[in-house]
Amino acid sequence: MSMDYNPDTDTTTVIHEFDDVSAALDRNKALANDSEYTRQGIKDGLWHYAFIPNSIIHKWMIEEGINVYRTEDERKVFQKLNSPEYRYLKTTTKHHMPRPT
Repeated sequence: MSMDYNPDTDTTTVIHEFDDVSAALDRNKALANDSEYTRQGIKDGLWHYAFIPNSIIHKWMIEEGINVYRTEDERKVFQKLNSPEYRYLKTTTKHHMPRPT
């Protein structure tokens, strides 16, 4: 993140820069197509469901107020992950939704 202040216009510009995550997203796809990876993760009690890049975490937080780190937003996060728009973040083809609290 970088900031720039222009005293002539009294404006501050905040720039968020994120790393290229294409390799990680390719890995998501490969893992999603590996049913043994999902099966073993579920069996071991540690299911790797998705990888969400910082750029998406930031977008959801700014645009929709969804905080992936808050337990209260867990259902909203899973709704996003299970939507066609964001399925590329998942590392499985299975579907999960936490029970309502």
